[in-house]
Amino acid sequence: MNVSELARKLRTTSKELLEILPAVGFDIGKRAIKIDDRQAQRIMEQWSALKARYRDLNAVDEAEEKNVATAGPVVPTIIALPPLIRVKEFAEKLKLPLSKVMAELMKNGVLSSMNEQIDFDTAAIVGSELGFEIIADTQSAAHEEKTTSEKLEKLLTEDDKTKLLSRAPVVVVMGHVDHGKTKLLDTIRQTNVVAGESGGITQHIGAYQVVKKGQPITFIDTPGHEAFTTMRSRGARIADIAILVIAADDSIQPQTKESIKIIKSAELPMIVAINKIDKPDANIEKVKQDLATLNLMPEDWGGQTICVPISAKAGTGIDELLEMILLVAETEKDKIVANPNRLAVGTIIESHINRNEGPVATALVQNGTLRRGDLIEVTDTFYGKIRAMKDFLGRDLEAAPPSTPVKIIGLKAAPSVGDVLQVIAEIDKKHQLKKYQLSQQATDYSRPQEVKKEEGPQRQTVNVVLKSDVLGSLEAIIASLNKLEHPEVGVNIIFKGLGNITESDIERANSSKALVYGFHVKPNQAAELLAEDKKIEIKLYDIIYQLLDDAKARLEKILTPNVIKNELGRIKVLAIFRKDVKAVVVGGSVTKGRIIPNAKVDVLRNNHKVTSGYISQLQSNKVSVNEVTQGKECGLKFEGKPSIDVGDVLDVYTEEVTEKKLG
Repeated sequence: MNVSELARKLRTTSKELLEILPAVGFDIGKRAIKIDDRQAQRIMEQWSALKARYRDLNAVDEAEEKNVATAGPVVPTIIALPPLIRVKEFAEKLKLPLSKVMAELMKNGVLSSMNEQIDFDTAAIVGSELGFEIIADTQSAAHEEKTTSEKLEKLLTEDDKTKLLSRAPVVVVMGHVDHGKTKLLDTIRQTNVVAGESGGITQHIGAYQVVKKGQPITFIDTPGHEAFTTMRSRGARIADIAILVIAADDSIQPQTKESIKIIKSAELPMIVAINKIDKPDANIEKVKQDLATLNLMPEDWGGQTICVPISAKAGTGIDELLEMILLVAETEKDKIVANPNRLAVGTIIESHINRNEGPVATALVQNGTLRRGDLIEVTDTFYGKIRAMKDFLGRDLEAAPPSTPVKIIGLKAAPSVGDVLQVIAEIDKKHQLKKYQLSQQATDYSRPQEVKKEEGPQRQTVNVVLKSDVLGSLEAIIASLNKLEHPEVGVNIIFKGLGNITESDIERANSSKALVYGFHVKPNQAAELLAEDKKIEIKLYDIIYQLLDDAKARLEKILTPNVIKNELGRIKVLAIFRKDVKAVVVGGSVTKGRIIPNAKVDVLRNNHKVTSGYISQLQSNKVSVNEVTQGKECGLKFEGKPSIDVGDVLDVYTEEVTEKKLG
């Protein structure tokens, strides 16, 4: 419906209407021309209440302004928030109108209804812009994070500076979920490591090395890096250089800003990789302009932010990007050092239980040299002796110097992602990992877990049973699937777990009408036969973004299309010539706009809709025509329920149907 038409029906002006609606929670811009019919109907039904609510909001705002004027300088209120919070509860915590909070969320690119959840980082950004200081309410978790970080920092800096030698730079790749981080890592690996491997093999170990000009570079391959909640900040701390991936056709998005915040807080040198430059709507200059607005002035504009145009898909600019990493590493060489001749210290970047190998962890050695046979301590607890070590290609290692990512076999339990690993000289029996701890931890990592369905407005969902080989990939996939948000549709993860797909997974999928996603896992023979019998779809992937593309396509398929009503004109019925069972021939005068054949018609009597149909024939002076304009008379055949009387008004329009897409 046209905004002007809605304003006329509500007996107000378009300007006033477009001022009130956003303030009371409707997602409508101040320059909108049309409004969805369903929204328009809601607005007409609730107009009195909406106006009253708008007056109340204005009264509150005026009172707040008066208080601010008399109170003097405002000290930011400290608000403690959980990791996830509903928008409505967030507004209540801030003691602000819901509409104001939702408007601030929209400014930051977050389109959430009042019942949808936002994460802590989003709430912190929005809260700070509204004048609040947001802190995490779990003080013990914050204290533990700080203690872990301080311990790692101490272990990495306690060496005699004369013993420090240069090491390979560690690079972390960050950015928005759809901008091509994983594809970039795949392309670097395939180009510089070995051809013919699965595109997702590096996601299996969590890190890998490439060699450029004889110098190794270590990449932390954390797929959907921002999705690793436990490594959200630590992931940046263990790195020396950050690559920020920005799509040339999409520019800066909310997650891009979040990544910039993490990189700046870790004080990492940053290289911006402007990806997807091969796409027809790529605009490199716009990306640079948007960076400049965030105080990240590109080098070629006279600033200090290094920008490298690339296409991960076509392989364009990859060599230039690697050379730039080496150049930045050279400028930071005084910081990229370690002492290889000491007991090793590192960070766990991947962890899981393997049926054949037992607890397995991937660690990045940050100081010292890790050797087969070393005794390992994690969080001041003895975790076991290294039985075997492998590199990212699966080759056995005897020793791993600083900046080397290694897969460790022989631990008594799977440590947590982000934990500090330390080699010890002898075992302290008081701090050995007890059997019940091992049993509990193995259960936590390997048993499929039911995921509670969030309460909220009814919407269509794609039910999924999700199995992965390692915890890091599982968390990354879950976080990325949760970001495929839309008010009408969403992914509902019925079960999640590690290991191959079993018969019980198929039974769960069958009972919930779900499909099964497997990442780096396969179904056993019994599960495969059962899936075929029950007609359960199993989709197996080695690359995360391909799994996400499939989920996105399924969600878009069940979205109801947008139907836009285009008003054409109106006819006042002057005569009824003939009535049939499913049609009626009438004559009338065009009072507004124009009339065309095959257009849709709503029959209005005293401004109330009586029935609907369409115009199958249109005549003027007994001659078939393609159009009749305002002020002229015409005859037409109305196809539909023949409930038309003299004096009725025929509202004539067309409908434009467009497919909805996920953002």
